[in-house]
Amino acid sequence: MALFSTSIFPIKYYILPCLCLLFASKKSYGFEGRKVAQSQHLQDSHVIEVSSLFAATSCKPASQELKGESSLRVVHKYGACNHRQDTTITTIPDHAEILRQDQSRVNYIQSKLSKSSTRNDQKVTDAATLPTFDGRKIGSGNYVVTVGLGTPKKDLSLIFDTGSDITWTQCQPCVTSCYQQQDPIFDPSKSTSYLNISCTASLCNSLTSATGKAPGCSSSTCLYAIQYGDSSFSVGFFGKERMTLTSTDSFDIYFGCGQNNQGLFGGSAGLLGLGRDKLSLVSQTAQKYNKLFSYCLPSTSSSTGFLNFGGSPSSSVKFTPLSTSSAGSSFYGLDFIGINVAGRKLAISSSVFSTPGAIIDSGTVITRLPPAAYSALRFAFRQAMSTYPTAPALSILDTCYDFSSYKTVTVPKIAFLFNGGVVVDIHLSGIFYVNKATQVCLAFAGNNDATDVAILGNVQQKTLEVVYDGVGGRVGFAPGGCS
Repeated sequence: MALFSTSIFPIKYYILPCLCLLFASKKSYGFEGRKVAQSQHLQDSHVIEVSSLFAATSCKPASQELKGESSLRVVHKYGACNHRQDTTITTIPDHAEILRQDQSRVNYIQSKLSKSSTRNDQKVTDAATLPTFDGRKIGSGNYVVTVGLGTPKKDLSLIFDTGSDITWTQCQPCVTSCYQQQDPIFDPSKSTSYLNISCTASLCNSLTSATGKAPGCSSSTCLYAIQYGDSSFSVGFFGKERMTLTSTDSFDIYFGCGQNNQGLFGGSAGLLGLGRDKLSLVSQTAQKYNKLFSYCLPSTSSSTGFLNFGGSPSSSVKFTPLSTSSAGSSFYGLDFIGINVAGRKLAISSSVFSTPGAIIDSGTVITRLPPAAYSALRFAFRQAMSTYPTAPALSILDTCYDFSSYKTVTVPKIAFLFNGGVVVDIHLSGIFYVNKATQVCLAFAGNNDATDVAILGNVQQKTLEVVYDGVGGRVGFAPGGCS
């Protein structure tokens, strides 16, 4: 008994402290585990001040908005920094209309890239009977730059568009009609450097690939016509003129001198085509810039960005190879690999992206994803945002929230994964499309069909430095290009 008694007490007193340590350890582990989970949650989320979601009413230009001598200032065509905007002639559409116009542009792009689509090669017959279209709608891009045209040069505000090839502006005498623009309409008769292109010139025949329509002829002068998917259009003479991009760079370029133009182009004078066709500005200036250009779109319409030509990409730019499988001859193709939400890769089959292919487009507003990819993104996002009250859909945007009772909101981070191991984190300004505090929507939409091309739109490109290297066959991204 003595042996038993002296054995059990040491064991008893040994066990009690161990149990206490065990419970203490479990309690401590739970606390530390919560701390780690909270820390990870914050790393994978944005904490956004609701007031920051709205653009300021006055211009707040970026402190370092230009990249170098061959750089142009980028502003939103309806924003406070577009000082060339004349509100007496420019009607700013509401958000529902902007999104409707955006869908028209997307329909046009997808139709143009569809293997089953047929090209409309309607010829322009003569300047006196230029084709007429319904020009009530527009979807040609949101961002504008100012360039000089002619000798002496006249400054013109042009929409820049990576999804278009031909550069054009409205020209006097406007044989049929011209829409209202902020700058005086360009008059080629007052420029000593303007030259019409002959119908027999090989360049005239190049218009078919750049515009989708066969060229016409009027009094031996080549005629061009381009109609966008939203029914806006420009028709006129194909000419050669001196374009001044910056104080140090000017070029003789081939462009459209529009005599019949309709559309709500936000008061801009025309369009700067930055596509991949040989008539695009990128190709025409290749000897100087080597088909290299970059831009940064500002976080709000009340700030500024840049459009830069040439130069050397910074070391922070991560490149993904250009895909040509579904991009056609004009667009810049990308190979999507996946999507991350809150630091986790969504379970999306690679075939979901590879079947339709994808492009990047400066003129499309809202990113379009294959239906299965969008469904996965929406589900994950809604789960992460389940504590916030929902709001009605806004046009094509079906995941909306009411933030009117909040000063700050916590939003999961979103990233796109591209071929070559490139991960592009979407800036917080690229996650939402804001109508009002009671209707803040996820700025992504799904395509109607799994075979429709995916499009990386300009909302998701905000603040990124996006670099196009045509010779190298790649597109690059770097964070913090502008604010």
